[in-house]
Amino acid sequence: MDHRGVLIDAYDRIKETVHTTLDGLDREALTYRIDPEANTIAWLVWHLARVQDDHVAGVAGSEQVYTAYGWNARFALPFDDDAIGYGQSTEDVGKVDVDAELLTGYVDAVHARTVEYLDTLTAEDLDRVIDENWDPPVTLAVRLVSVVSDDLQHIGQAAFIRGVVERR
Repeated sequence: MDHRGVLIDAYDRIKETVHTTLDGLDREALTYRIDPEANTIAWLVWHLARVQDDHVAGVAGSEQVYTAYGWNARFALPFDDDAIGYGQSTEDVGKVDVDAELLTGYVDAVHARTVEYLDTLTAEDLDRVIDENWDPPVTLAVRLVSVVSDDLQHIGQAAFIRGVVERR
């Protein structure tokens, strides 16, 4: 397996885990909060997809799937189109009240765009510095792995919440 295969496999795991976690959940489960300020499954999945969409579009030099394909209108959230969840309040978290079909549809669309981009990369591309605001500067490889790490953490949190919902 080459670098593309490893990266695509990692991103495939995000998509598969999202589908497993959301399967059969209704809106009540998707918006359940363990405590009044906790994140919801719906917000966590929206956020992880927004981060992936934003970061991959940024390195690919393309428009985000969210705006390019009308997902922003389908979600109809009261946030700016460039919002990806960072710095949002507990009230904002509660505003992501959507169904599982919308969430998986967006995740699938972002995943397809991500795989399309990853398929274009050479091994040398991964060493390209994309952000010099850090020490050491961030390479494309580091950014792509960072997104995988962040997304897997968030879908793990969502899976945990699902378990709590199922046991209450």
